[in-house]
Amino acid sequence: MFLALRELRHAKLRYFLISLIMVLIVWLVLFVSGLASGLANDNGAAISSNKATYYVLQKDSDNRLTRSNLTEAETTEITSQVKQKEATNLGVQMGTITPPNENKKTDITYFGIDTNSFMKPAIKEGTMPNAKNEVLADDSLQESGYKLNDTLKDSATGHTFTITGFTTSNTFSHSPVLFVNWDGWQQIHQTNQSAKGDYTAVAMNVSEKTADNLKLGNLELASSKDVLQGIPGYSEEQGSLLMMIAFLFVIAAFVLAAFFYVITIQKINQFGILKAVGARTAYLGRSIVSQVVFLSIVSLIIGNALTFGLAAVLPASMPFSLSPLLAIGCSALFLAVAVIGSLLSLYRVAKVDALEAIGRAI
Repeated sequence: MFLALRELRHAKLRYFLISLIMVLIVWLVLFVSGLASGLANDNGAAISSNKATYYVLQKDSDNRLTRSNLTEAETTEITSQVKQKEATNLGVQMGTITPPNENKKTDITYFGIDTNSFMKPAIKEGTMPNAKNEVLADDSLQESGYKLNDTLKDSATGHTFTITGFTTSNTFSHSPVLFVNWDGWQQIHQTNQSAKGDYTAVAMNVSEKTADNLKLGNLELASSKDVLQGIPGYSEEQGSLLMMIAFLFVIAAFVLAAFFYVITIQKINQFGILKAVGARTAYLGRSIVSQVVFLSIVSLIIGNALTFGLAAVLPASMPFSLSPLLAIGCSALFLAVAVIGSLLSLYRVAKVDALEAIGRAI
């Protein structure tokens, strides 16, 4: 470490530029990671945040809630096989709302639930809907100007609802969720009931063993993860972002390896002289790794500070979510990539011949 720090003080500008590049790479990786996490949360938070572990859906619905419709008889047959508190009916329907006297439209998703079941969301402000003309809304709806006790109108049916409360982290397919009780669900569920059914699915909070023993008949079982993946565009969106993040790490490895290798080549004569006076290859190798680790840690600290600082000033409409755990994971992976990238330099130092290096220096 002594040799590494002496060299850092001697060539400040060179290592400052390398550190700047590392900071920018860290910043980009963390920002894209936060964006991927935020988009995933914005696309399916209403599914990932509730307590349901499995869903019973209509067969051939491809695990998509919006394609599934179950009759009263089908849901009764399923719920009768488990304890009363372990299963509840669920209704899901996309919609559009407007303020009563305005033309401004907002896309939303209705969730029809039993307000006393495990599907009941945590209330941030206000109360649960008790009447058919009341809704509990995700707080992202406040960005469209809606407030507690405001009235909204369903564009398809013309029915009006009053917002009795707000919840948080309950979005579906990038739209805020409005929770309604079953009386409210019947008002907006504009379908031919005999043909398409009364409900979307049966949500279940059961173990894997219990789920495997269910008699489904013509229905199918999907885990919460399968339903999340079934949201239109979810898998494609996350796949693209994860591939981008993976390529950023690969690019970081090549860029850092190239920089440190070039710097090592420039110091071959010095390494040869150090070997000639008794410095061991292991000592020189530790010096290079120490430099890489030190620069990486400094860059990670600055990059994390910049990312969380930027997250603090981003608008609420930006789907960005970077948890400390995710930041630590990305930082650890970046540090590993940087160390791996320095291995090429270590190989070059190990091959240095002291006599040849002294000859070149003379």
